[in-house]
Amino acid sequence: MVQTVFTATLNGVEALPVCVEVAVRRGTPMIGFVGLVPASARECRERFRSSAAQLGLRVPGLRITVNLAPADVRKEGAAFDLPVAVAVLAGAGHVPTDRARRWALVGELGLDGTVRKVRGVLPIALMLQGTPAIEGLIVPADNLAETRPAAGLRVLGARNLAEVLAFLRGEGDLVPARAASGLHPGGERGGIDYSEVAGQAAAKRALEIAAAGGHNVVLRGAPGVGKTLLAQALSSILPPLSREEALEVTTVHSVAGMLPAGVGLLKRSPFRAPHHTVTTAGLVGGGNSARPGEISLAHHGVLFLDEVTEFRTPVLEALRQPLEEGAVWITRAGSHVRFPARFLLVAAMNPCACGRLGTSPHPCVCSPAMVRRHMARLSAPFLDRIDLHVDVEPLEWSEIRVNHKGRESPRMRRSVMAARRRAAVRNGPTHPLNARIPHRALADRCRLEASADALMGRSASRYGFSVRACHRLLRVARTIADLEACDHVRRGHVAEALQFRWRQPAAGSGQGGTGGREGR
Repeated sequence: MVQTVFTATLNGVEALPVCVEVAVRRGTPMIGFVGLVPASARECRERFRSSAAQLGLRVPGLRITVNLAPADVRKEGAAFDLPVAVAVLAGAGHVPTDRARRWALVGELGLDGTVRKVRGVLPIALMLQGTPAIEGLIVPADNLAETRPAAGLRVLGARNLAEVLAFLRGEGDLVPARAASGLHPGGERGGIDYSEVAGQAAAKRALEIAAAGGHNVVLRGAPGVGKTLLAQALSSILPPLSREEALEVTTVHSVAGMLPAGVGLLKRSPFRAPHHTVTTAGLVGGGNSARPGEISLAHHGVLFLDEVTEFRTPVLEALRQPLEEGAVWITRAGSHVRFPARFLLVAAMNPCACGRLGTSPHPCVCSPAMVRRHMARLSAPFLDRIDLHVDVEPLEWSEIRVNHKGRESPRMRRSVMAARRRAAVRNGPTHPLNARIPHRALADRCRLEASADALMGRSASRYGFSVRACHRLLRVARTIADLEACDHVRRGHVAEALQFRWRQPAAGSGQGGTGGREGR
């Protein structure tokens, strides 16, 4: 007789159904696994034997074969411990077989029989919604809160194997998902307010534009001028996540195992700030089990790269495709998974190795060759994908000592939300932010007045803008127009966008290649 129990495995941020089949027959006493099962799953037989012994349950000395179907899908992690244990015990007669096959189960077993938290429970619960073959899903109690968004599925939480067996025998109850908290604790948005950042009006304006349109930013300035504080305060002006966005963000964090116990749907935009020693797999995702990286954990939020010139070149170059497509594909032998990565990039850097280029009274000690090498750490294709290049200037004591009364972030957030609403009405639900306007739709959605069109033409010729640079410049100008509630893009909007654009002059122009200002 074959005993069947349902569970699931992860493929990127998606869950795939898995059927645990257990066959008990005469032969050499053993528990064998088949069905592309990794070592971590095969080790569950030892955890199962110890857990069963703690409960005084006897497993027959027969040949037990466990098949995880479909056999051509690789299974990862220890989440199969609980379904395998229930399937084997049902086959041994300790659990009613008809009751066991009506419930899906996920969970890792401790040697003492405790059911421990696993990653990826939310996408599993969402996948099982509306499945008529099962009554519901049994998960570790610590995973219960994150299943609240799967409202169409009955989900129960268990603390140990004994509770699961008692429930399946009809001798006890498990904790329902509605009894768990389901929202990230919060209320009023905390963190750093822009009133805490002295001066830097131009940088604040650029970050307001970035938040309104979803544009990437690089902050360039001497050490200690406030670049990190400006980036950290950006979260305070981002609108709250919609339910769909919150579900995507929570799913990514669930798959990465980054959701704390008792936390359900994440409502705030994530802010990720990896150290410059991060590996390519740590930043974009990957590894042996293809987990999401920092760019996916920053999905619908902010990815802050402090001291961006200290990051290794291959790591930064790996960002180029996700910055364009909003997703990253990880290919491994036998697997091809997709992780979402629609983030707002904020990078901070010093102008040179010593950090004092263009400042006073301390002169820069770097030679021209050292400055060129410092800037060359960021490739032209990478810089071309940055919409706003901001010079953060040192402040005088008169600016630092000003005691700002009142908060700036709430006003800026209201302006950002109003601009986003205008963009969403014009752009539609598929690409609501201006930074995501498709190339083919730019002419219609970024309509230029005659003077603005003339300024674009002169600037593109003078600075040798690429097609990508022109398109990004148009998107930024469109966002500036939305902040001013203008239907058409005017000359002033284009001029302000040009002030924040990195420019590499055309050959023979005689201009420097690191930026400058274009007057209105």
